[in-house]
Amino acid sequence: MTLQDLPHIAADVLDTPTLAKLALPEDSSHPPRILILYGSLRPQSFSRKLALEAERILRQFGAETRIFDPHELPILDSVPANHPKVQELRALSLWSEGQVWVSPERHGAITGVFKNQIDWLPLKEGSVRPTQGRTLAVMQVCGGSQSFNVVNTLRVLGRWMRMVVIPNQSSVPKAWQEFDDAGRMKPSSFYDRVVDVMEELFKFTLMVRGRSNYLVDRYSERKGAAEAGALSIAAGVVEVTESQPAPVVQPAKAKCCASGTC
Repeated sequence: MTLQDLPHIAADVLDTPTLAKLALPEDSSHPPRILILYGSLRPQSFSRKLALEAERILRQFGAETRIFDPHELPILDSVPANHPKVQELRALSLWSEGQVWVSPERHGAITGVFKNQIDWLPLKEGSVRPTQGRTLAVMQVCGGSQSFNVVNTLRVLGRWMRMVVIPNQSSVPKAWQEFDDAGRMKPSSFYDRVVDVMEELFKFTLMVRGRSNYLVDRYSERKGAAEAGALSIAAGVVEVTESQPAPVVQPAKAKCCASGTC
């Protein structure tokens, strides 16, 4: 098949994936950087206990980890984005190469504490996307019988935030009986599943990091940028010379996404 058989494709922005383009950069030998978020402010938060258990496993594998404390993070839009806790959360997301999201199930859904953290992370800030291309593992704790409402919701959120959500996940039922008095998770099939999930996240992070920009690069966005650049040149907004090629202009975003509110 040739491009003549694909008349609707813009050939100048079409990229053919190859193994060579997936080669790791030279600076990819540092420990994987993993950010862990949890969704409860209770002193005996089981989502926090599960987050700490996940951190111990990841550190055993060799990861560098950070856990964000959601205490004192204001409700979305109640303060400017330059609030210290908001800036801390966004900086940690930019620092990370993978993330772990752990939320309790409340009324069949994720908690407001957890959703507030995600809502403070914009899809795009300038030319930077704080979550795009990062790997993601999702887990939940249940007060009663096992359900998967929360992990299903977290998968939707992760996809919306343009993350690479790994296949495995963990749901811990009756979490109050799965941890001892010291806050450590007891031996069980549920604990084994948490190890499975962290192991898989570590593997996927090793595969994706350093390649994430290429993996999530999109034909439609390249085409939109090229068209916007051509319009700017035609309108006389940008002058192109031999020494200064036509700039790549980012495509316009919907107002809600540009403001980080969608």
